[in-house]
Amino acid sequence: MNKVASAVELRFDVKHSTALPEEVRQRLMRQSGKKLNSAGVLIIQARRYRSQERNRQDAMERLVRLVRQAALKPRARRPTKPSRGSRESRLEIKRLRSRTKQRRSRVEPGAE
Repeated sequence: MNKVASAVELRFDVKHSTALPEEVRQRLMRQSGKKLNSAGVLIIQARRYRSQERNRQDAMERLVRLVRQAALKPRARRPTKPSRGSRESRLEIKRLRSRTKQRRSRVEPGAE
């Protein structure tokens, strides 16, 4: 049993930080999820290691990783259209499925 309190809680006020550009700050707040409280403070808890110093380093590394990830501008999605072949195969699969279901229906007497 670990009897030493070696856990670390790192707090970073994202909402009021002047060190980050506005767009990075907004992305970081969106990406943080549960780690961000209602006041706009990012809370990172590190208790992976037995050493408090190592937990401190781990928390800092995780913060840096989150900020770097938020600093990457997402690529704009270019809308694409389905190819002709994919449309035709989709419709063919729908026709086959429809026939399968029609064959399952009740046969009327005298229709044979």
